[in-house]
Amino acid sequence: MLKVAVLGGSGYTGGELVRLLNQHPYVKVTTVTSERSAGKSIADIFPNLKGAHLQFEPLKIRTIAKKADFFFLCLPHGTSQEPVAYLSKEGKRVVDLSADFRLKDATAYKKWYETRHKFPALLKKAVYGFPELKREKIKHAQIVANPGCYPVSALLALAPLMRKHFIDSDSIIIDSKSGVSGAGRNPALPLMFSETNETVKAYAVTTHRHTPEIEQELSFLSKKKIKIIFTPHLIPMDRGILSTVYVRIKNKLKLSDIQKLYKDFYSKEHFVRVLKNGVHPTTKSVKGSNFCDISVFLDPNSRKTQTLIIISVIDNLLKGASGQAVHNMNIMYGFDETAGLMNSAPFP
Repeated sequence: MLKVAVLGGSGYTGGELVRLLNQHPYVKVTTVTSERSAGKSIADIFPNLKGAHLQFEPLKIRTIAKKADFFFLCLPHGTSQEPVAYLSKEGKRVVDLSADFRLKDATAYKKWYETRHKFPALLKKAVYGFPELKREKIKHAQIVANPGCYPVSALLALAPLMRKHFIDSDSIIIDSKSGVSGAGRNPALPLMFSETNETVKAYAVTTHRHTPEIEQELSFLSKKKIKIIFTPHLIPMDRGILSTVYVRIKNKLKLSDIQKLYKDFYSKEHFVRVLKNGVHPTTKSVKGSNFCDISVFLDPNSRKTQTLIIISVIDNLLKGASGQAVHNMNIMYGFDETAGLMNSAPFP
């Protein structure tokens, strides 16, 4: 059994990780840390995890490093750098769920996260943890940077087209809507029930920190510098992301050809489902699962150029975070990629 530790386990992604790992056939959770909940049992913080008998511990990295072979880090942005650097030096393998190792450019990291990266050499060593695009690199990685939730939904929607260079790369517009859990578990006025219930709002317009991450990965895919328009919205629901992506097609294509492109591209992927013509994805269909559902639509009213609309849905806490992290671990250790992840989505 692989001994696993979860650092920063009292937030939503940490709780989902513990839940997934407790049902994983090949791992044993030996340690879960939390500064604010140290000494409390996991079940005290997550009543749904009554079978989890561990207590939260303070994060003393030198001590924790001896208790496991593999580490998930669910720490706030800016605080994963030193633990990852130490664990890497000790020869440990990690999946970091923060943004600290996603961007390859330390200058871009400082600009968007307003703090200096202390270990820029490790940015080049880290592998962006996107199984559908970087499986071979993930297999051999020591540090895997788990993607952000919005980038997962956007990149899965765009990857087949970007690989084939079928679209006008200056035309990409991404409109995403997320449940409130995407903002984390720390209390904040904008996230209170009375502030979020019965309302929808855009936020971080032109300034969301996932923008450079999406642009970075689309640029790698297309082998040219890509800029996007990305607007996130907060929806009054617990979890889920729906992204609607608009692009212009370079050459005339039939919808059936585009659907075949998507089906072929994802034919061997466990967790991506390309829906039939005319089927609209819903967040409820993937809630509580590691699946992404995708549909494509051609706008019949397009004139000079065809406009393609791609809709993708994921659970932001699973495919957008903890489920993706477990998927990455499975790849790194040669486990069945679906191990611990084949929960059906609850309905309704």
